[in-house]
Amino acid sequence: MIGRLSGTLLEKHPPQVLVDVGGVGYEVDVPMSTFYQLPPLGEKVTLRTQLIVREDAHLLYGFLTDNERLAFRQLLKINGVGAKLALAILSGLSVDELALAVTAQDAGRLTKIPGIGKKTAERLLLELKDKLSAGEASAALLGGGPAHAAPVGSDTLNALLALGYNDKEARGAVARLPAGLPLEDSIRQALKLLAKA
Repeated sequence: MIGRLSGTLLEKHPPQVLVDVGGVGYEVDVPMSTFYQLPPLGEKVTLRTQLIVREDAHLLYGFLTDNERLAFRQLLKINGVGAKLALAILSGLSVDELALAVTAQDAGRLTKIPGIGKKTAERLLLELKDKLSAGEASAALLGGGPAHAAPVGSDTLNALLALGYNDKEARGAVARLPAGLPLEDSIRQALKLLAKA
């Protein structure tokens, strides 16, 4: 089992990053809450990881905090929730926001995430009730590291598509973003726009 990676951040293509560890490049899928806090390219990064072995692939998921990884693992235990949906949940809500939604039994908050309908939201709330509480989750800090401008339109669109939004929704959100935003900010604002829709 690969439980932790520490190396140089080579690429950021949301939701995937490439981390060089001793000359080996690991492709790691990360939730947007982790992506927002990553250091600039070329800097050192440490990720807590979860390896999922399937018949056709070995997939590595990374998180900056133990709470994110714990929440991801709890989500995977729920019937009908796979790694892609768990990643989408942690991209749409911080661990604290998820814990608050569970504590308040707020299904409406969860149904704003692509791929989660009313029944799935209710199942999540029921099964996470005793496993994830607002008191245990630590606050996730947004931002981290200096922002740097990049061609964000296509990267933002790709990130939204990878999180489960359909092409029309993703393109609509990207079209409403102001020009010149750094990638992390454009993804964050696009997710806020989609949550309001």
